Amino acid sequence: MTEPSTSIREVPVDWEALEDAFENNAPEVHSYLHVSTSEVIRVVDGIADPGMHSKIASDSDYLRIDPVSSREQYRWMERFIPMVEDAEVQRRLGQAIDGKGAFRRFKDVLMGFATERERWFVFRSERLRVFMEAWLMAHSLRGIARPAPAPESVPSPESALRTDESAVLRGKAHETLRRQLLEVVEPLSVRDLEKILAFAEFVVLRYGEREEKSTGSGAPPAPQELSFEKDPPTQRRPAERR
Repeated sequence: MTEPSTSIREVPVDWEALEDAFENNAPEVHSYLHVSTSEVIRVVDGIADPGMHSKIASDSDYLRIDPVSSREQYRWMERFIPMVEDAEVQRRLGQAIDGKGAFRRFKDVLMGFATERERWFVFRSERLRVFMEAWLMAHSLRGIARPAPAPESVPSPESALRTDESAVLRGKAHETLRRQLLEVVEPLSVRDLEKILAFAEFVVLRYGEREEKSTGSGAPPAPQELSFEKDPPTQRRPAERR
């Protein structure tokens, strides 16, 4: 007797957002994929609207995303290190993952070696993609590329000029704020700097996407990463949250 076949539903997927969700296994963060809208949402305990959990529970189109465990992501670092050609870099990475704080130290070492850092991002993204596709198939889903956004209308010379002027002003304000921030943090202790970094990462996580949508510009990401910074469009690097 032939087993009834399970139909596979194709869903447009924002692979970058889904990759972020699979990489972030913080216990207070809960990520979901809405299979009808393809939206990936993140609910943070103590921060999200209390009614969000009820909304999700009442909508069967929400699927909870099971992130990759810290243990598995640690194994990725172990597997990557022997692939590093430079013996000194390999040695330093091996020392970095020994003990508590391994993820942060591993990232810090790679910050000084651009080539190996890029190779790590590709290596990790490939493994995250395997987990994502397996998870989708387990729910009888197949991820497909999202439709390209409609081309924007050509701005008039006047509006283009106003946009250029606004960009210049934002750039000047950005540089001023950067200098002020450096002056404030320079005398702080390592412990205080860690607290500030954690808060800054939270702000990026919580408001970064909203700011980008509201301004309509893709501001260049600062080095997830929180982390490792974001990757190029073809191989995005999810932010490091440890």
